[in-house]
Amino acid sequence: MINSLYLIPKIKNTNTNNFTLIAGPCIIEGEQMAMDIAGKIVEITDKLGIPYIFKGSFKKANRSRVDSFTTIGEQKSLEILKKVGDTFSIPTTTDIHENEHAQWAAKYVDVLQIPAFLVRQTDLLVAAAKTGKYITLKKGQFLSPEAMQFAAQKIKDSGNSNYAIIDRGTSFGYHDLIVDYRGIPTMRNYAPVILDVTHSLQQPNQTTGVTGGRPDMIETIAKAGIAVGADGIFIETHPNPEIALSDGANMLKLDLLENLLEKLVKIRKAIS
Repeated sequence: MINSLYLIPKIKNTNTNNFTLIAGPCIIEGEQMAMDIAGKIVEITDKLGIPYIFKGSFKKANRSRVDSFTTIGEQKSLEILKKVGDTFSIPTTTDIHENEHAQWAAKYVDVLQIPAFLVRQTDLLVAAAKTGKYITLKKGQFLSPEAMQFAAQKIKDSGNSNYAIIDRGTSFGYHDLIVDYRGIPTMRNYAPVILDVTHSLQQPNQTTGVTGGRPDMIETIAKAGIAVGADGIFIETHPNPEIALSDGANMLKLDLLENLLEKLVKIRKAIS
C-alpha cells in the first residue's frame, strides 16, 4: 500500500523509504523566525533524505488561561505559512479550530491538522475533509487507538481519502501523558500514523496554568516510535525554547534536531 503521506503536494525525498517529519515552532511568532527554522530543517532533511512538512499554528485556541498568547495575527500568520511553503517549495500545515477555518486556512497551507481535543467534532472534520486538503487527525488524549477508526471514517465518508493519524499520548492521571506504543500498529490499520513526540511529553494542568514538559525524554520517545513502525514523527522545535511564546517547556532546541534525526534514520534503516 502506498504511504499517502508521500502524496502530499511538494513533499520531497519520497524515494528514500524514510519516515516523514512534521516540525516547526508551536506557533508562528514572526516571519523571520519561521523562515530561519524552516530553512535549517530543510537543510537537515535534504541531507538525510527525510520527507518534511513545516508546521506552525496560526492561532492557539486551546489555552490554559485567558491571558496566554494566542497569535501575532491570524491573517498575518497564514501569509507567513504560505511564504515558507513557496520559498522552500515544501508543504506546510497548521491546526484549525472552527468550521470556518477550514476553507480559509486551506488557501494557505497543504495539510490541515485537527487538534486532539476536537477530533470528535464531526462538523469540523467534515469541513476540513471537503477542502480536499490532506488531513491529519490528532488522537484525543481521552480516546483509545481503536476509536480513531471512526474519526478516519468521517474524513473518508466526506469524500477525502488523504489522511493520517497523529498520536500525542494518552491522559495518565491529572498532570501527565503516556505513550502506549501498542496503539501505533493498531492505528496503522486505519491510516498512516505519526507520533507527536513533543506533545506526548507535555505535563498539562499545572497549578500555575502553564503547561510543563519533559524535553529530556524526546530522544527516548522518538526512538521507540520509529522502532515500532511509526510512519512519521512530529516535533515542535525552536532556536530558544526558553523564550518561545507557546509550549516552550516541551519543545526541542533547534540545534539538537540534526543529531536526533541522524539516530532515527539509522533505526529506520535497521527495521527496514
